[in-house]
Amino acid sequence: QVQLVESGGGLVQAGGSLRLSCAASGGSVGTYGMGWFRQMPGKERDFVAAISRGGIGITDYAEPVKARFTVSRDTTKNTLYLQMNSLKPEDTAVYYCARTSNPYGGRLASAYDTWGQGTQVTVSS
Repeated sequence: QVQLVESGGGLVQAGGSLRLSCAASGGSVGTYGMGWFRQMPGKERDFVAAISRGGIGITDYAEPVKARFTVSRDTTKNTLYLQMNSLKPEDTAVYYCARTSNPYGGRLASAYDTWGQGTQVTVSS
């Protein structure tokens, strides 16, 4: 059974950067579609980024994070990453990584069947 554990969250000033990691066990991050979502207090979990399975790793991003965030994976470390640059206060949320059997990842949270516990990102103005 696949387990996902996020890390790398924290407090950062606006304009700063963070890199989130999602360590997988019990399965390879390269053989499934993988995604990042975020959830702000009192709101639904929103799509952030996804990467397809396989060698090329086709990526997809939500409009608010395009050109600022980059999703990637290292199959040798079995870890998914989210590099976040030019952070804004509105990026403050709990960030989750997730796995789906959809080979392209996808934007629907309901398509993902395995989730990490989340990591808090707080961006101060």
